[in-house]
Amino acid sequence: MSHQHYFKFSNAVLLVPLGAILAMWTVYWIELAQQLNFNSYGIYPQTVSGLKGVLFSPFIHGSLEHLYNNTIPLAVLLAALFYFYRRIAWKVLLLGLLFSGMITWGIGRPSYHIGASGLIYVFASFIFFKGVFAKHYRLIALSLIVVFIYGSLLWYIFPVKEGISWEGHLGGFITGLFLAVVIKAKVPMPKKFDWEKADYNESDDPFLRHFDADGNFIETSAEDTVPEEEPFKVNYIYKKREIDS
Repeated sequence: MSHQHYFKFSNAVLLVPLGAILAMWTVYWIELAQQLNFNSYGIYPQTVSGLKGVLFSPFIHGSLEHLYNNTIPLAVLLAALFYFYRRIAWKVLLLGLLFSGMITWGIGRPSYHIGASGLIYVFASFIFFKGVFAKHYRLIALSLIVVFIYGSLLWYIFPVKEGISWEGHLGGFITGLFLAVVIKAKVPMPKKFDWEKADYNESDDPFLRHFDADGNFIETSAEDTVPEEEPFKVNYIYKKREIDS
């Protein structure tokens, strides 16, 4: 598969992030308009009723600031996921949602854990580690961009700030790393130069023959460049000329 067919823009690159953002903002608007509180649909650890939050918690946010802070990172990382890993993007999304939620449910404090930040950590972790494992120059560049923009998120997998679900962040980070290892992505690798190949022999390289073992240039005469078994030949063609009498 060529790079043009693998790294190809599709409708999902726009529609999936847009759908996720609209769902989150719609839920928050319903809460405000109807004077409701959906926090009870979040993840409540170690309780059977709290398991429903594994599916519903990413759509619930405690404040406008909370919702806004999650909107842009989620949209950017979802778009990157569906553009660079479109063949496995849905698998990463669904498994990331389930696994990160279950980890939060298993290790979280007795409180309602809400918000899409757990998924943000899933996508950031997956995109970073998958790019490193794939060793493709475009995916490695994407990994570096993720580190540059969202590298500070790493601190929040630890309990450094009160009121933040570091358990959800840690669960998302672990899930992203796990999925990057177990989910295989067939990425087309760029064509290797001859000198990059394992069976490459320097003695066969016509350019390197002009240098000795110490890297010194070796002068060659014109006779050396023409093989003896194939001497230079000149063929003459004679055409009989008719003379008018």
